Amino acid sequence: MTNKAVVSTQSTGYFIQTNLSGKAMLPCIVALLLVCGLHGQDEEPFSLPKLNGHAFFADPFADSGVLGSVWEVSSSAKGDGSQFDGRWSVESSSGNPDDLGLVVKDKAKHHAISAKLNKKIDFSELHGDQKQFVVQYEVKYQDSMECGGSYLKLVAESDEEFSSSSFNDKSTYSIMFGPDKCGLESRIHFIINYKNPISGEVEEKHAKSSSEFKEIFTDGKSHLITLVLDYDGSFEILVDQKSVNMGSLLENMSPSINPPAEIDDPEDSKPTDWDDKEKIPDPMAVKPEDWDEDAPKMITDTAATMPDDWLEDELDYVQDPEAVKPADWDDEEDGDWEAPLVENPKCEAGNCGPWTPPQIPNPEYKGRWAPPMIDNPNYSGVWAARKIENPAFFEDKTPFASLMPITAIGIEMWTMTKDIMFDNIILTDSRTVADSWAAEGWNKKALKEKLSGGGASVVDQFMDFAGDYPIVWGILAAAVILPLVLFYMCCSGGSTGEVADDGAEAKKTDKVTPDDAEEEAEEEEEEIPGLEENDEEEVANGEEEVANGEEKEEEVVEEEEAPVTKRRTRKAD
Repeated sequence: MTNKAVVSTQSTGYFIQTNLSGKAMLPCIVALLLVCGLHGQDEEPFSLPKLNGHAFFADPFADSGVLGSVWEVSSSAKGDGSQFDGRWSVESSSGNPDDLGLVVKDKAKHHAISAKLNKKIDFSELHGDQKQFVVQYEVKYQDSMECGGSYLKLVAESDEEFSSSSFNDKSTYSIMFGPDKCGLESRIHFIINYKNPISGEVEEKHAKSSSEFKEIFTDGKSHLITLVLDYDGSFEILVDQKSVNMGSLLENMSPSINPPAEIDDPEDSKPTDWDDKEKIPDPMAVKPEDWDEDAPKMITDTAATMPDDWLEDELDYVQDPEAVKPADWDDEEDGDWEAPLVENPKCEAGNCGPWTPPQIPNPEYKGRWAPPMIDNPNYSGVWAARKIENPAFFEDKTPFASLMPITAIGIEMWTMTKDIMFDNIILTDSRTVADSWAAEGWNKKALKEKLSGGGASVVDQFMDFAGDYPIVWGILAAAVILPLVLFYMCCSGGSTGEVADDGAEAKKTDKVTPDDAEEEAEEEEEEIPGLEENDEEEVANGEEEVANGEEKEEEVVEEEEAPVTKRRTRKAD
C-alpha cells in the first residue's frame, strides 16, 4: 500500500510510520526547495528607478557627474549681502554605498543650487489627459534635524533667462514645497506666488499647516515628500505616500486667491458723534453709606484654637543625635564641633513652632465700589465703513492654469544640520508616473531601512512595516504560506481515503462508536485489568506493535470492514 500512514497511540508517545511513493515524493521535494529558496535568496542588487511615462524633470542622481552639469551651485549672494558658502556633494548615504543623492555638507551656512529645465512648464498648456502636476522627492536627515529647511523652489519664468549662477533667495518662485523645522515648530510648506491678472502684483498664498509628519526629522530614514495638484484646483500633500494635508486653491489658501468683490471705502470715516458703547455706567447710582472700600479681603479666624498635638517649643530642625564627631577633628584648629542639623522627626506633620490662627475670607469685604452698567440710550451700533466695488476684483475659477510658468528647480536654504540628502526628484504631469517612480526607488529603500534599522527586533520592524503597507501580507502569503501548504498537501494527501472509515478512525484516535454505549456500562461495573501494570510492560507493548507494523496495517484494513468497539487502551492479554 502506498501513501498510507499508520498511527499507534501508547503511553510512551506517538509512533508514526509513513510510506511515500516516488510519485508523491517529487512534488514534496519541489515544494521544500521552493520554500528554502525564498528564504535563502540573496539581497536584490541596487538599481536606479526607471521612468515609466512622461516627466518634465527626473533625476535619480545616477553618478557624481550631475553636480556641475545638471545641478550648479549659485555664485550669487543673498539679499542681505551674505554669501552662499554652503558646500554640496553627490555621494552615497549611510544605508547603501551604491545609492547616490545630493547632500548638504555644512551646518550654519547658506546653501543655493539649481537645475534648469530643458523646457518650461506652462500650466495653461496642461489640458486633455495632462490635468495634474506632481512634485515628488526623497529627503533623508542623516543627522537629527535641529533647525532649517529642506524644501524645493520651482523658479518662475521672468523677463531674463534663468541662470543658476544668479539663483538666490530673491529669485521669484512659482511654487515652494517641502519640510521646514526649527525647535518645536515644524511644517511642510506649500506656497504659491500668484500674479494678480489686473494689477500685475505677485503675492504669496499659503496652504494650511500639515500634520502627522514630525518623526521624519529624527528617525534617520528616507522619506518621500509628494505634492499633487489637480486641474480643478484641489491639492494633496503626502509623506511616505500617506496624506497629511489636502484642500483647494480656491478655498484653502491664505490670503485667498480671488479678492473680495467689495471693499471698505477708504474715504469713509466714523462720524464724531457716533457712540459705539453699548453699555455705560449708571450716572444716577450712588455708593451706599455702609460700603467700606478699606475692609480687608482676609481676616484672622478668631474662633480657631491651637491643635492639641501642636508643639510650640519644638524646632523644625535639630542636631542629628546619631552624628559622631570625626576622629581627626581638632577643636583648637577646627573649632567646637557641632552635629549637623536634620529634620525634627516630631515635626513631620508641620505642627511645630509658634502657632498663629489661620486667615479666612472677610464676610464684610466688598472691594472698590463702581456704579452698575446700564444700556446706553445714545448707542449708535457698531460702525463700519461703507462698501464700494473692489477696483482690483477678479474671479479666477481655474487657478491651476494661472500658476506662473516654471523654468528651473532650485534648493535655497539655511540649516543647522548637515548631511541632509535629496534624492529621486521628479516633476511630472501624472501621479501614476510618480507612484511608479517611487515603487522603483523609495519603496525598496524604505523596506530595506525598516528591516535593517537598529533598536527593535527584525520581527517588530517587519510587523511595523506590514502595518503601514498591508499588501506585504499578501506577498508573504504567496511567497511562504502557499508553498508550505503545497508541501503539506502533497506529503499527506494520499492517506485520507484509506483511513476515512469510522472503524479505522476509532482505532487510531479512540473515537467513540455507536457500539460503545453498551460496553461502557459494563466496564463501569468491573475493574479494568492491566492499567496498574508497570511502565516496562507498556514500553514492551509499544515495541511489539512497532515490530509488527505489517500486521497492524492488515488490522487497519480489517477494521474498515468491521468497526472496532474497543474504547479504552488496555494491556494485551
